[in-house]
Amino acid sequence: MSEKTPTTYLGNPNLKRAHVPVGFSEHEVKEYMKCLEDPIYFIEQYVKIVHVDKGLIPFKMWDFQRNMVETFVKDRFVICKMPRQSGKSTTIISYLLHYVLFHENVSVGVLANKGQTARELLGRLQLAYEHLPKWLQQGIVEWNKGNINLENGSKILACATSSSAIRGGTFNIIFLDEFAFVPNTLAEQFFSSVYPTISSGQETKVLIVSTPKGMNMFYKMWVDAEEKRSHYTPIEVHWNNVPGRDDAWRKQTIANTSEDQFRTEFECEFIGSTQTLVLPSKLRTIPWKTPKYEKDNLRVFEEPKPKHIYALTVDTARGQGNDNSAFSVIDITESPYKQVVAYSDPNISPLLFPNLINKIGNEYNTAYVLVEINDIGQQVADILHHDLEYEEVLKLMMKGRSGQMIGGGFTKRVQYGIRTTKSVKAIGCANLKSLIENDILLINDFDTVKELTSFVTSGPSFKAEDGAHDDLTMTLVLFGWLAAQKYFKELTDQDLRLKIYQERIRSMEAEVIPFGFIGDENQSSFVDADGQRWETVDEDVVSRV
Repeated sequence: MSEKTPTTYLGNPNLKRAHVPVGFSEHEVKEYMKCLEDPIYFIEQYVKIVHVDKGLIPFKMWDFQRNMVETFVKDRFVICKMPRQSGKSTTIISYLLHYVLFHENVSVGVLANKGQTARELLGRLQLAYEHLPKWLQQGIVEWNKGNINLENGSKILACATSSSAIRGGTFNIIFLDEFAFVPNTLAEQFFSSVYPTISSGQETKVLIVSTPKGMNMFYKMWVDAEEKRSHYTPIEVHWNNVPGRDDAWRKQTIANTSEDQFRTEFECEFIGSTQTLVLPSKLRTIPWKTPKYEKDNLRVFEEPKPKHIYALTVDTARGQGNDNSAFSVIDITESPYKQVVAYSDPNISPLLFPNLINKIGNEYNTAYVLVEINDIGQQVADILHHDLEYEEVLKLMMKGRSGQMIGGGFTKRVQYGIRTTKSVKAIGCANLKSLIENDILLINDFDTVKELTSFVTSGPSFKAEDGAHDDLTMTLVLFGWLAAQKYFKELTDQDLRLKIYQERIRSMEAEVIPFGFIGDENQSSFVDADGQRWETVDEDVVSRV
């Protein structure tokens, strides 16, 4: 080689150009072999990181970080749930550096929720690379903010997590950083696009690390791993596994941030809010199931059973890609009641939605259908009853804003479906809370559970947090209202109100007109089916005489 031929890459004295011969001393050969055989030895002896207080220092790993590296080496699929500032990304980056140095012709994808974050991670790896001794380096073929190509044929690509991020490529390792912060729809599209890039290999790997952020795809993958429903190995790190973090540190951190923030970012709880309708402690333990059948946004958990009784509650949207049109089918044959079908779709037309409800309702033994009619839902209820002649669209007599179920027969002031007034929603929410927390209603659908985790206090009522949906939750709120009605007892031959918080429901039912009227609707008093006389006080309130 000519003396004038450069040995560095683009003038960077810390990087060796490709195909530059390197002489090894006997000591260096021994060290190289140790590094080849033991990633932990390589990382602790030769990888340098930037410490927030101390600057550039050798990376001396903590016990849980060594366990992470050992698991990465041993297992193909690993998912890590870890607190903030625990060195999780640095640990994986150090392992990936070892991987590309000591394996030929391998490809690694470093992906994050934002492209800038992915490039910052690659920057950390590049910093560590530049401080390796030359005899440990592979010569550089390409080196920029987005990718590295080495002379041994190995390469690293950094980009944002998206459905098209690495489509068409073949990767040996995909590293997903802070995967919980990738929008849920994008996360699903990403996996459907990316998984084929690794499924063809026998040693390809997926490494996922994140701090939790609600019940999203990361949560689902974590629970599947914990319950051994997938091949992912779960690694969980508690905040006090990090040296220097004790109870005094915890109190200081909470004082400087908030209790909710600490629970999410350091306790690694998936439910950060404490203002949910259903207690967070209960939401965390709901044993949702994998559907037996899933197609076109319809998720079936149990097939219809002969002689079983079902209720189908409906929340309708405009089909314009914003809110979802949704329904839940609930088996009410006996307690505990079970959600057996869930459906949600933001794009289905209100003109087509009744056909699907009609089909599923008839399959489930002509389920009793209750439709929310605040907006476009009235059209759905009318099509079901008048055009499709569905036999069991539940009708209500409205008195004020609370409403009352009626079974059959003739009455002048009825409507098909229910208008979700403040009173109806209050009764439905209170009853739904009791149903779930007392295991009287079992929720099987993950998407429904996810909505419940963001269904939070809003003034005197509840609604979805900003950016979240509550359409499936509202189908359960409607069921909660239905289950509080006397007519529900006739359907199921069970008085649900004896099993749950009776006083709470009874106080709210002071505004609900009782089932079974005797007398003319224009009279100021009437007698219910139990023989109790009631007197109309005003438009919305009735009281016992």
